[in-house]
Amino acid sequence: MSNAVEETSRNVIWAPQPKQAEFMRRTEYEALYGGAAGGGKSDALLIEALRQVDIPHYRGIIFRKTYEQLSELIDRSQTLYSLAFPKARYNEGKHMWKFPSGAKIFFGNMQHSKDRTNYQGKRYDFIGFDELTHFTWEEYSYMFSRNRPSKNPRSRKRTVCYMRAATNPGGIGHGWVKERFIKPADPGTRISEEVTVRDPEGKEIKIIRDRVFIQAKVFDNKALLDEDPEYLGSLALLPEKERKALLEGDWDSYEGQYFTEFRTAPDLNEARDHGCTESAEQLLQERRWTHVIDPIDLSHGESRGWRIYRSYDFGYGKPFSCAWWAVDYDGVLYRVLELYGCAGTPNEGVKWTPDQQFEKIAEIERTHPWLKGKRIEGVADPSIWDGSRGESVADTASKYGIYFSPGVNERIPGWMQCHYRLQFDNNGYPRMYVFKGCNAFIRTIPLMMYDPVKPEDLNTSLEDHVADEWRYMCMSRPIKPMRPEEKKEVRFVNDPLDLLKERRH
Repeated sequence: MSNAVEETSRNVIWAPQPKQAEFMRRTEYEALYGGAAGGGKSDALLIEALRQVDIPHYRGIIFRKTYEQLSELIDRSQTLYSLAFPKARYNEGKHMWKFPSGAKIFFGNMQHSKDRTNYQGKRYDFIGFDELTHFTWEEYSYMFSRNRPSKNPRSRKRTVCYMRAATNPGGIGHGWVKERFIKPADPGTRISEEVTVRDPEGKEIKIIRDRVFIQAKVFDNKALLDEDPEYLGSLALLPEKERKALLEGDWDSYEGQYFTEFRTAPDLNEARDHGCTESAEQLLQERRWTHVIDPIDLSHGESRGWRIYRSYDFGYGKPFSCAWWAVDYDGVLYRVLELYGCAGTPNEGVKWTPDQQFEKIAEIERTHPWLKGKRIEGVADPSIWDGSRGESVADTASKYGIYFSPGVNERIPGWMQCHYRLQFDNNGYPRMYVFKGCNAFIRTIPLMMYDPVKPEDLNTSLEDHVADEWRYMCMSRPIKPMRPEEKKEVRFVNDPLDLLKERRH
């Protein structure tokens, strides 16, 4: 880091706190910083972008989702950059700092996914994303192609290309960020990924790309707590989900989560509130206060007589989702198996044709001990009967002995049926379970968020394919809520008509 950043006229302008320093010392190609509110994320990004400004041809860029959100970041840069480099100048029209060496740092935004093409043909040595979970994987990954070294034949200095990001949990990109940075390893542990490409002669070239997550919480930002001791209290007053996400850095809790009832393990707090004193292991064995349970062998015992259903949502470029359900004698649903056509990258389909999909589905139903020989009823998205472009998807399915009934496609009533299935009774029993191993459901359902425009609906821009076929299944066997909602009576302190009469007089 340039000495000018750390000291000017013997005064320290900015010094990293321990967690910020840990983040800035990392050598991985990608590094994500934060995971909770108040960790000093924006400052760390702004200062990290300065690392190579002594190189004339250096180009850096820092993104926020919208330009309005950039304003605070730009304001902070006005303080830090102008003090560290008094001769640096900010061009408001171009949203760019130009430094004495000729190096430049830009501020960019991608309000819409198509905006990423605005950066086509450009190159940046440093690329930073502030609040990464506000971006989609497509937006973030596109910038890999823009992360190339700037060149100047007159300079012998070479730039280093890398990417840095900071974020809190929550937002439209919560799912892919969690999958890429949080789940693979503990904070501070390097995650290495090998990719293979072929040169024009067919020779394989193996490349290692690495990344890391550095976790920081408000307690790691002593400067903030010294300056604003009340900030900690403000976070503590948030609703439980937001508090756990922003104060504790809990990636399983965040604002706007659609299916807040879904539990992958027994909820001991909820159980205690209902007078339950059993351990988590006992509750799991009893299938209480959880939705994810150990599989039941459907080829033996009483469960052999349970009816089997199949739900399906078609996809090609996006994943397709097929699930098999068992229904017990009390009408409880069990998601027992699933086939999810995801390429490995969240929300990217394997691009199987309908023939490939139904050939595999038919094979599973012929050979799996829970399914073979069973009469299986299917329900699917009504759009698969569309034959306007030739043979419909439903017609293709029938060639393999796979049949469906059109699902009821009313979204809000369908989501309510999903909510009703997840409700626990007073003893902790829900009306649907998910077998361990149904990983697509377990991964994607907690990531569903409310639509920002249609407040009762689910955001369709997310990886909602499992949710859709689950909704078709729930609508095929509708139930009433476990606990009827209380009717709320609207009362006026004063009758509006009386108030109007008073005004007239």
